[in-house]
Amino acid sequence: MAMFIVLLCCSLESAEAADKVRIGYPSTVGHFITMPLAQKKSLLKEEGIDAEIVQIRPQAAVPALANGEIDYYVGVGPVVTAAVRGVPVRLAATFVPTLPIMLIARPEFESVMDLKSKAIGIGVVGSTPHIVTRLILKHFGLDPDRDVKSVPGGSADSRLAALQQGLIAAAVVPPPFDFFAKKLGFNILARAQDLLTYPEGGLGTTSKKFKERPDEVKRVIKAGIKADRYIRKEREATIEFLMGWQKINREIAAATYESVAKAYSETGTVPADGLRIVIEEAKKGAKVTREVPISEVADLSTLRQAQRELGIQ
Repeated sequence: MAMFIVLLCCSLESAEAADKVRIGYPSTVGHFITMPLAQKKSLLKEEGIDAEIVQIRPQAAVPALANGEIDYYVGVGPVVTAAVRGVPVRLAATFVPTLPIMLIARPEFESVMDLKSKAIGIGVVGSTPHIVTRLILKHFGLDPDRDVKSVPGGSADSRLAALQQGLIAAAVVPPPFDFFAKKLGFNILARAQDLLTYPEGGLGTTSKKFKERPDEVKRVIKAGIKADRYIRKEREATIEFLMGWQKINREIAAATYESVAKAYSETGTVPADGLRIVIEEAKKGAKVTREVPISEVADLSTLRQAQRELGIQ
């Protein structure tokens, strides 16, 4: 009986020691599964984190961080944009260094250079997919302002329909629309994650959290890195997770996995070159002309501690 009481007390103390946090994510797409999967597979719990994972619109993410509605947010863009504007938030780690989107084209176009003078469906002007499309075109030597016609508007499925109708020559789409495109006979000309970095998924929080709860931040980072490693190594289990999380069938979940798995980082490292591009885009939107150092948008000291504890040099 005495031993039972001791074990019960230890269990209660352990439960009380877990830090309760709320982690926000923008949407149920394949490149934002780090934290939902970390919760499902008890990786957050392993780090003493009792997490509630909530979906929240990107526009509401930073206000929610500032007023304490959430403790962490996994989208990089809103955090960097807010930091550039002077809001006391910082990026802590990157879990998806590049937005995993693809440039697809009608069968008659076999290379990106073939798209010169052609129309490309880009979605929303100024959005991350649009920015990454421009970077892909530049990578292959095309000027996105002069060499192609960017056609805005429409969801991914409507861009696919426009391709079928011959209204555009190419389009940028996220998974699993590359899978659907191949079934329709279209070509995949480029995958962003194979060419460049432009941090999309990560971990952001307030400067106050870094100052007052650095150990908590470190443990959340560690759980995220563990989740990314799991995603890359545990194909079948991750596909099962996607099926339940996105409410999709196995074929589509498997196709999504194949398109996004390699985009996940196993170290949490923030790519300086890609982050610099995100900063410059944020500056344009905020009409900020001064130089903004990475230290104003990211606090990487806690990440380095997490990496050391995980044996990452």
